Amino acid sequence: MEQETKCIQAGYTPKNGESRMIPIVQSTTFKYDTSEDMGKLFDLEASGYFYTRLQNPTNDYVAAKLTALEGGSAGMLTSSGQAANFFAVFNIANNGDHVIASSSIYGGTFNLFNVTMRKMGIDFTFVNPDCSDEELEAAFKPNTKAVFGETIANPALTIFDIERFAKIAHKHGVPLIVDNTFATPINCQPFKWGCDIVTHSTTKYLDGHDATVGGAIIDSGNFDWLAHKEKFPGLCTPDESYHGITYATKFGKEGAFITKCTAQLMRDLGSIQSPMNAYMLNLGMESLAVRVPRHCENALKVAEFLQNHPKVSWVNYPGLKGNKYYDLAQKYMPKGTCGVVSFGVKGGRTAAEEFMKHLKVAMIATHVADAHTCVLHPASATHRQLTDQELEACGVGPDLVRFSVGIENVNDIIADLDQALNA
Repeated sequence: MEQETKCIQAGYTPKNGESRMIPIVQSTTFKYDTSEDMGKLFDLEASGYFYTRLQNPTNDYVAAKLTALEGGSAGMLTSSGQAANFFAVFNIANNGDHVIASSSIYGGTFNLFNVTMRKMGIDFTFVNPDCSDEELEAAFKPNTKAVFGETIANPALTIFDIERFAKIAHKHGVPLIVDNTFATPINCQPFKWGCDIVTHSTTKYLDGHDATVGGAIIDSGNFDWLAHKEKFPGLCTPDESYHGITYATKFGKEGAFITKCTAQLMRDLGSIQSPMNAYMLNLGMESLAVRVPRHCENALKVAEFLQNHPKVSWVNYPGLKGNKYYDLAQKYMPKGTCGVVSFGVKGGRTAAEEFMKHLKVAMIATHVADAHTCVLHPASATHRQLTDQELEACGVGPDLVRFSVGIENVNDIIADLDQALNA
């Protein structure tokens, strides 16, 4: 099936007389006839459900749809995009380990890695996504367990060179994890370029309507954990907290990562997505292939307008010809990038904040990537915890305005920008 059809059909196929829509299984627990039946589930000898903190049918239907869209082998939903990124890294990196990450990533993820996970004993090296191969090679250590990047960085809009980073990660025997939130599988499927694990904040374009918070992890099923078993004991040696199961042996490279993430991390940390949120996420995903092209079409027109406005000092949109990342964007996302445009208002931080007060269509909100046009000054909000030096490393200057172009009529969006800039 093509992506447009998968958005509607994938993940759930009702049987004769069953609900056409994915059912909401709003239950914490599931009934079984015998203890032996339930025991098989706890031993991972049979598939099924016993407690929603680990798995729920509604969530699994939706995860299966996203797995199909990404072209992966297994997937799971989490309570947020932050939880997804934490689980994806923590599933293979523990106290005493090391991870390489792009410096140009979402401020919340940067803080998760640089502060919270450091407290857990995991070391991080942040590299410029435009670094040379030699600089990237130099960042690896004997205890490096993964490389992490974002397809399109939020809000710096740098394009991550997936194929290049994947080749070097694999050379060192570690997987590449890519957050594909902004591009979505409609515009980019990182697995096709060598990525091993994809994460999402489903809160953004996948939901598309600013209605539900959620995240997802999708495994490509391509990384051979047993070939590097000395690096990944959590997957390649018995898990004594789960009946001595060796995940990579029992579930193969197609299922080991997500099974461990569910049976171990979700069991202990419980960062679940509610079945109701998963149901609403599915509704959003059904229109994903229709909405994303409109976002991109509108954003390009907005970027071209801003580029020629006398009150605007600079515009960053990877879909613009002449943009630093235009060629990479054409390689990985020839159909379009995303609906987010970054720009600076002449006069710096003060002028940017004043401009935002006059907007009437665009809403000031911490959200991004949904049907409504939203605007944010990241240095004052999502990236407020970062120093000026860290802001520059992330590509988020103090004058940067993040403008998330919605699917309204683009002429109304442009007219709103024009009157606010002139004010």
